[in-house]
Amino acid sequence: MTGARRRLGALLAVLVAALSLVLGGATAASAHATLEGTDPARGSVVAAAPGAVTLTFSEGVSLAADSVRVLDPQGKAVDDGKPEHVDGRSATARVALRSGLGNGTYTVAWRAVSEDSHPVGGAFTFSIGAPSDTSVNAAAVQGAEAQGAVAFAYGTARTVAYAAFALLAGAAAFVLVVWPGGTAVRGVQRLLMTGWVALLLSTVAVLLLRGPYERGTGLGQSFDLSLVRATLDERIGTALAARLLLLAAAGVFLSLLVGQLGTPQPKPAAPEPADDPEDEEEAELRRLERAAAEAPQRDARLGLGLAGLALALALTATWVGADHSAVGIQVALALPLAALHLLAMAGWLGGLAVLVVGLRHGLPAAAVDRFSKLALWLVSALVATGVYQSWRGLGSWSALVDTSYGRLLLIKVGCVAAMLGVAWISRAWTARLRTADESAGAPQEARADESAAVGAGESTAVSADESAAVGADESAAAGGGDPARAVQLARQRALRDRARGERTAAGSPARAGLRRSVVVETSVAVLVLVVTTMLTNSPPGRVARAVAAAPAAPAAGAPAAPGRTEELKLPYDTGGRTPNAKGTATVTVEPVATGPNQVTLKLADSTGRPAEVPELELAFTLPDRDLGPLPVTLQPQGTGSWTGTAQLPLNGMWVVSVTVRSSDIDQVTATRQLKVGP
Repeated sequence: MTGARRRLGALLAVLVAALSLVLGGATAASAHATLEGTDPARGSVVAAAPGAVTLTFSEGVSLAADSVRVLDPQGKAVDDGKPEHVDGRSATARVALRSGLGNGTYTVAWRAVSEDSHPVGGAFTFSIGAPSDTSVNAAAVQGAEAQGAVAFAYGTARTVAYAAFALLAGAAAFVLVVWPGGTAVRGVQRLLMTGWVALLLSTVAVLLLRGPYERGTGLGQSFDLSLVRATLDERIGTALAARLLLLAAAGVFLSLLVGQLGTPQPKPAAPEPADDPEDEEEAELRRLERAAAEAPQRDARLGLGLAGLALALALTATWVGADHSAVGIQVALALPLAALHLLAMAGWLGGLAVLVVGLRHGLPAAAVDRFSKLALWLVSALVATGVYQSWRGLGSWSALVDTSYGRLLLIKVGCVAAMLGVAWISRAWTARLRTADESAGAPQEARADESAAVGAGESTAVSADESAAVGADESAAAGGGDPARAVQLARQRALRDRARGERTAAGSPARAGLRRSVVVETSVAVLVLVVTTMLTNSPPGRVARAVAAAPAAPAAGAPAAPGRTEELKLPYDTGGRTPNAKGTATVTVEPVATGPNQVTLKLADSTGRPAEVPELELAFTLPDRDLGPLPVTLQPQGTGSWTGTAQLPLNGMWVVSVTVRSSDIDQVTATRQLKVGP
């Protein structure tokens, strides 16, 4: 045991180092960086060429060599390719421009990684001297969206990582707390190893895919060492590196777990009832011997339990230290509660996986009952921490339906509610299993007592009768000399033996019913993990609503250019039966020139009354230049009326599109052309 304690001490030292590495940089900020200001201002016209372009964000961002690009009207880069933070402030980005820039409209494309490890991006224009046409293609404007294949692979790897952690941590906790003998079962050992290998491979996959995911490149760039090195310099890269270090420690932990608990231990004989003082002393001596024999196993479980808890906490830190919990409001409270939420999830879901295997390998009813009680506490922790995380991420009730984060959260709540319903059924099966095992144990003990009480002569007589009967059957089969009959009897015996084996494997009806219930519960848990991954990739509802409510940035410093006012009427019919399903959208644009344009959108139903709809979108597209669609952020101004600002960088024949959704399934897009410029 001295060597085992030494290895456990080294393991704890590794955990402390990894925890310090992950949590050392967690600071408060607002989740998902947004662009708050630019110099030159968006859509502005400046008299002289600036020496640099500066961007200011709502929180700190990480920059790469191509994070800020400036393109001239011909689409050529005019920046020096060396973006940097202004005076060391992480919430800024600045790139120097070449000297001697001519007049015209310049496009600034930016892309960065916010402190919660999510990529953000966008583009805007400014003009020197006067606005001009530009040949910049929309594909050259670098946004925040990753390629579809990369985004799918990255999201899948993150989902697998969550599931693998739940399997690894939950299975280890199950055998330590509920079923120590389970470490000797081959199926449980496979679960532990599967969780460890899957978490290792998914972590490596996330590390390789992070660079292409951030920069919007293809899967072919996954093995670009420069991108991997850049990822390791970020917060999430530090967390992934720490996770790999912790997984090395987890491998040592698993070997100790299986080695210490998986070895069959000799069971001392149960004490016999004593009637006299000498027998009582002998019974007490046996009890002390049994306690001494069990002490090494008990100490091993305690040491492994503490080491496993520390290891699980350190692994959760690699998620919560680089995600939504590490930024935003109440970071000091959000971090431990997020870790508790993740641990409770792992204990519940991983325990279910071991329960499915254990029910096929003689898991005692007492162990099932212990896990049922433990699961109740785990679910309570999940609900309590989940409520807090929901409040922190949403900020308002309306965000539940108005933001993608809120809608995903509703789906997750529905899945968890379904899991709780199935768990309630599982608890009922657990009670039946306990009752069935108790009722089955009593007859067995009674039969054993009766067998012990039967006289030797009676036993001999019964055995003789049975032997005679068997001999008669065998003589009848063999003496008849009928091979077909002998084959038929052999087939019947094989079928009887197979049916007996299947009944033994399936166990009692209560055990089979519990196993089916747990399988359903585990299947729903997979959906919960998928939705959880999507939630971590979505901006919190609190942030999404704040960005949507922010007024569109005016063209600071831009002169009030004279122009005209254009009114476009776009009839629409979504095909629905609600009063707002058919009507007219009126779009007013002023001054219909390059740069910022004030836009007013009004909806009226078929009777001419103002109409409200669940969803409304307005966008401008310039097909000749492959530019757009450029969405307009609309601000409600009363019933059926919205306003916003449209940035139109070029002259040409623009297409104005209005998308109206009148119900959950009824939607239509109406378009009209708008000529900008001479």
